[in-house]
Amino acid sequence: MNIQRDRYLKQLIDYSWDGQVKVITGIRRSGKSYLLKELYKNYLLSIGTPEENIIFISLEEMRFIKYRNPIVLAEYVRKKVSSDGKYYLFVDEIQMSDEVQNPYDKNAKRITFYDAINDLKEIKNLDVYVTGSNSKMLSKDVLTEFRGRSDEIRMHPLSFKEYYSYVGGDKRNAFDEYAFYGGLPLVLLKPDEQSKMSYLKSLFNELYFKDIVERKKIEHEDVLSDITDLLCSSIGSLTNYSNITNSINSVRKRSGKDLVSLNTVKSYIDDLDDAFMIHESKRYDVKGSLYLSYPSKYYFEDVGLRNARIGFRQQEMTHIMENIIYNELAIRGYSIDVGVVHKSVKDESGKISRVKKEIDFIATLGGKKLYIQSAFAIESEDKKDSEYSPLNLTGDSFSKIVVRNDVAKSWYDDNGVLTINVIDFLLGEW
Repeated sequence: MNIQRDRYLKQLIDYSWDGQVKVITGIRRSGKSYLLKELYKNYLLSIGTPEENIIFISLEEMRFIKYRNPIVLAEYVRKKVSSDGKYYLFVDEIQMSDEVQNPYDKNAKRITFYDAINDLKEIKNLDVYVTGSNSKMLSKDVLTEFRGRSDEIRMHPLSFKEYYSYVGGDKRNAFDEYAFYGGLPLVLLKPDEQSKMSYLKSLFNELYFKDIVERKKIEHEDVLSDITDLLCSSIGSLTNYSNITNSINSVRKRSGKDLVSLNTVKSYIDDLDDAFMIHESKRYDVKGSLYLSYPSKYYFEDVGLRNARIGFRQQEMTHIMENIIYNELAIRGYSIDVGVVHKSVKDESGKISRVKKEIDFIATLGGKKLYIQSAFAIESEDKKDSEYSPLNLTGDSFSKIVVRNDVAKSWYDDNGVLTINVIDFLLGEW
């Protein structure tokens, strides 16, 4: 299996020997290990790096289990690195590392992998790379724990472009498969539909879900399950913690001490986000330049996992396509919000009121901004107006795009709005 992940490989090459710890984060089984062990290692070998100068340790493998002790890890690496040549350290799934007691002072702060990596980073001829599948342990704490000396490479499942570069053939068929099974790389190795579905269901229940339950010490697994199912059924829909809490209590007919609290729901949604399973997109008032309080939208990191969770039912392509577009924007490095604009409407009595209109995505990357609507199909003038008119209310000249499944060619309208087929959007540059 040889899938090129050029976007991430380039980042690793660009960041090499910059004095920082390279931290590769992302959902488990998204290809982080493959990126280091295969793609980046092969690149290093191609430029003349001796293989023995590349030190690889996977903390989720039994043969490396003793190196979950950060003191043992640091001692081992220091023995491997000599004073001659350049060395590379790859530590995979660093969140599996244990905290251990300080052997010299039992009352002192416990020793963590941060201490080990910070120690090893001081070796001048060693370049350090770590991967992890827990955002709080890595992304959110890393700047503090690594003292501002780290680069984060955020890795995702396969984009449609990466997926199609491997499978080839008819683009429409490839897109339909991608929308059903998602972009986790190992799905491509499964020989038939049943094995793909079984793999994804097992992955969700036996790896991701159990990992969250065990690592977060979840007390109410049934509540986490209900929250997950509810979010799976409402991707791309506005919701909030109160609505989710009320829905769970109502459906399960909970009362008294059995009632699920809003704080529990918030905590469990945070845990799903922390494991890179879901992502929240907040509402942003375009002209007011401010974030609005709830509701928000939630999207899944991989649509195949979402589909597996609900037994590959509820294949509403309208919402699945919206999720795929969200993921594509995230893969390309954009921060993504839900846009809110206002339109003045006069009623029959002549009274003017402001009506809120929604733009599916405001995507921002540096000084670049895109307004994007996801419209699987536009079957009437009313539907057309609901998708296109909000884009004309932003009051600025940033690019505006309507992504559709029911058009073959791209065009710009008189207001400068680009209409583009979803496959061309996913494969192209805009």
